[in-house]
Amino acid sequence: EVKLVESGGGLVQPGESLRLSCETSGFAFSSQGMSWVRQAPGKGLEWVSRTSNRCTNIYYADSVKGRFTISRDNAKNTLYLQLNDLKTEDTAMYYCSNCYSRSSCAAKKPGYYWGQGTQVTVSS
Repeated sequence: EVKLVESGGGLVQPGESLRLSCETSGFAFSSQGMSWVRQAPGKGLEWVSRTSNRCTNIYYADSVKGRFTISRDNAKNTLYLQLNDLKTEDTAMYYCSNCYSRSSCAAKKPGYYWGQGTQVTVSS
């Protein structure tokens, strides 16, 4: 059974940091690129970051560039996202997925795997 389980979210104040994890099983994690995608209340899915299978190629949305860092541990089948200098605009449910672009990550389409998400709330 394919599983993707996000964790590490919480309630923080602006300027603080969080580290999100996505533990996976049941598919070839180490051979696939992976993305983080978020969804704020009342809004659509927003692609945040992507890494290739060996971290040779890494991409970030302009809104998080310089603040967030994506990484992975293929031996543990786990994807990470370090969120620094958090802003209220970062408040969202954060998902991990093997979708790969703004288009493929814009909806939870058949053929791609998604976790249940972890909530990040940034409030003063």
